[in-house]
Amino acid sequence: MKGIFTKKRILEICKGLLTFLLFYFSSYLQLIPIILLGIDVNNYTTFDLAIVNTFTDLCLVIILIGLYLKELKIELKKFKENLKISLDTAFKYWFVGLIIMCISNIIIGYITSLKTSSNEQAVQTLINTTPYLMIFTAGILAPFIEELTFRKGIFKIFKNKWIYATASGLIFGLLHVIGSNNILEYLYIIPYGSLGFFFALTYYDTKSIYPSIIMHAIHNTALIILSIMAF
Repeated sequence: MKGIFTKKRILEICKGLLTFLLFYFSSYLQLIPIILLGIDVNNYTTFDLAIVNTFTDLCLVIILIGLYLKELKIELKKFKENLKISLDTAFKYWFVGLIIMCISNIIIGYITSLKTSSNEQAVQTLINTTPYLMIFTAGILAPFIEELTFRKGIFKIFKNKWIYATASGLIFGLLHVIGSNNILEYLYIIPYGSLGFFFALTYYDTKSIYPSIIMHAIHNTALIILSIMAF
């Protein structure tokens, strides 16, 4: 057990916790555009929500880049040096996660009669209102933020591969359903968490956050485009 709680290790844990707290309390950044743009919170439209969310995500991206700038540069170099292997690993893990996600969604829908989660319904509403802005927000900004928070940030807290991946998946899944009034919706931790679990394995194996960011961005963007086409 010697050396587990070295000064460096404690700083890493604190940095991981700080990352999670920044994500969790980032909603307070919404007050800035609400005040500057004079948005009436009593008549909050879906368009207002999309603009405020985009502003919040942009701020959080800037903050996280500042927090992890040195590591991001190092991991970008690793990614370039092992481009083919990293992307191949990312694709394989994503594909397995996608299969589990699809199967679990079907099973949950069958046993609960739920069509989808409240989070998914909220995202769909935003896509219908501001489709192209959502490609930027949910397709580009969100993957960057979520991978730095739930993969890189959590990795600094849990070093064991399987504990780390499980914690990353569970927390990632939980944050997508927390606050729901329907207890059955918490079953959606499984499909959301499955992707989080395999994105975590991607980061662990490639030692670079970029492969999981790319696959996460492709996943989100593809779903948004399909949703736009269907609408």
